[in-house]
Amino acid sequence: MVGKLAVVAVGGNSLIRDPRRPDIDSQWDAVHETCRNIAAMIAAGWSVTLTHGNGPQVGTNMERFEIAQRHGLYEVPLDMLVAHTQASIGYMLQQALDSALRRHGINRTIVTVVTQTTVDAADRAFANPDKPVGGFMSEAEARQREAEGWTLREDAGRGWRRVVPSPLPLVLQETNAIRMLVINDYIVIAAGGGGVPVVRDSQGDLRGVRAVIDKDRGGSLLARELRADLFIISTGVERVALNFNRPDQRDLDTLTVAEAERYRDEGHFAPGSMLPKIEACLDFIRHGGPEAIITNPPNLARALHGEAGTRILPAPLPA
Repeated sequence: MVGKLAVVAVGGNSLIRDPRRPDIDSQWDAVHETCRNIAAMIAAGWSVTLTHGNGPQVGTNMERFEIAQRHGLYEVPLDMLVAHTQASIGYMLQQALDSALRRHGINRTIVTVVTQTTVDAADRAFANPDKPVGGFMSEAEARQREAEGWTLREDAGRGWRRVVPSPLPLVLQETNAIRMLVINDYIVIAAGGGGVPVVRDSQGDLRGVRAVIDKDRGGSLLARELRADLFIISTGVERVALNFNRPDQRDLDTLTVAEAERYRDEGHFAPGSMLPKIEACLDFIRHGGPEAIITNPPNLARALHGEAGTRILPAPLPA
């Protein structure tokens, strides 16, 4: 491994820049933009391991397979959809990053590891599903799906959506393989979508469960298990902000753990949006991580020099 190690978590939504244009060509454009910025990090001497979100892609595939079921094809369970998108998004990142690196005169092997993440079968998330997946549906369709065993919730007047458990990630099953690849100077893409959620049954065998793992928490776990020097969450905004989208919005350049916890407790970070990103960064730093950064893809390189993004640190910098 050459240089300090950064784990970069690329948001699934940041791979679809315009929700009105979620087509594959548009996703390729976004992936190429993101990979140009990651390539600049590698050219500057960083060793980089990537992870990514997959929420919009899993949702699209769920709808696609539900349509197929109406024509007699078999159901594809949620854990398999997470595995599918790990492979497809990994493929896109591999290809785009290879091209971006070659423009810097760098020839590296990039590999995607389909990663399983162990969760606790007794995690309270299984009794209280709250993670929306898939598209919106009418109340009539929701009631039909409810009779088939789905859990659904009405979403702010926009329709009904399926909700599934989102348990805490505990262990990445492929950590040793990922670590060896990183040590041997491969660029690794791993734990996509937080990893495929699995539990061990009474016989000690792994089996997938119908749940999704928060990709930021999965990325934080990956960064901790690799003992990364830096954890970066690439998302849709340049900086973390207080009073977001209000006239008195204040962007933050730096946050200590204590400040982040205080602002979190004051309700500044929205659940399902900035809150899981802040908590993932706090998890990384509490487990010994030196620094985390939250920013958007165009500002990745500038954030490394303190010119953009929000840095989260264990304690204030010396005066």
